[in-house]
Amino acid sequence: MNTVSLGASALQVTPICLGTMTFGEQVSEADAHQILDRSLERGVNFLDAAEMYSVPARAETCGATETILGNWFAKRPGAREKLVLATKVAGPARGMPWLRPEVSKAGIIEACEASLRRLQTEVIDLYQIHWPARNVPAFGALYFDPAKDKPGVSVHEQLEALAELVQAGKVRAVGLSNETPYGVHEFVRLAEQHGLPRVATVQNPYCLINRSYENGLDETCHRLGVSLLAYSPLGFGLLTGKYDANGLVGDAGRMALYDSMRKQRWGRPEALDAARRYNALAREHGMTPAQLALAFCYTNWRVASTIIGVTSLAQLDECLDAWGTALSPDVLKAIDKIRWETRDPAQ
Repeated sequence: MNTVSLGASALQVTPICLGTMTFGEQVSEADAHQILDRSLERGVNFLDAAEMYSVPARAETCGATETILGNWFAKRPGAREKLVLATKVAGPARGMPWLRPEVSKAGIIEACEASLRRLQTEVIDLYQIHWPARNVPAFGALYFDPAKDKPGVSVHEQLEALAELVQAGKVRAVGLSNETPYGVHEFVRLAEQHGLPRVATVQNPYCLINRSYENGLDETCHRLGVSLLAYSPLGFGLLTGKYDANGLVGDAGRMALYDSMRKQRWGRPEALDAARRYNALAREHGMTPAQLALAFCYTNWRVASTIIGVTSLAQLDECLDAWGTALSPDVLKAIDKIRWETRDPAQ
């Protein structure tokens, strides 16, 4: 894999990124370290974490993922220098009272310093705001409701906090996550107006059952030079085929294991119905469902790097082996036909 640039930053990353949110809940520290070893051996140079991980989010495991990564760095001299490390500061608490209620300047700086300690590193390469501080339709909400607006920390204040971290040498580049076209544009506009750090990336869901990024955010990011980090390329496992036969039951994955996950957008019946159609399409063309879903992201001009999440070495190898899978014009046409009929059920 060749590396790609993230926005206008100096960061060069592989087009596959290892997401780590399962570390500390579904994946033990010992198993996580094996996955990290294999990922590095196979050439992946990009890791993504967040202060609130692991998931499902619990007070007891908040910060566990970063701690596991930090312990791995401590045991693998030289590994940190080979990797681009990304993590995230949580937005306003969404049913997580153990997190700060708002993303103030002081809160962002305090969160970053705590992440640095857990990660046992002196610098975070890409520091992202996990979700907006303002009222937005996100995580399954379809419509903006101005009645939910309330006073909050400004974009300018958030950028000032990020600027302080960059100037202190604690952060190299900054990014957003779960953002909207307005949000990305506003962060870039104010950064340019006030000489503050320009966001390099936006990390949003992008997969066959949620292509909402294409509803204007792709144009915004393209024109502003902001790179997409695509998360949930396998639709929380729905696009692997593991749930096709029996639905979201049993112990096959997080959607079956955790009731809190089934209540989210990925657990909608319409999402599974659409996933089954894409999975069938993959099999018709001699691919596994995962190969089709990953190739859709890996080969898409919109995506700078695809974030894969795994719970085993076998899953990691399957995701990495899918690199190089080509989708024919007929397959792409069939994908668009299913999308036209099902739209984005996991939006």
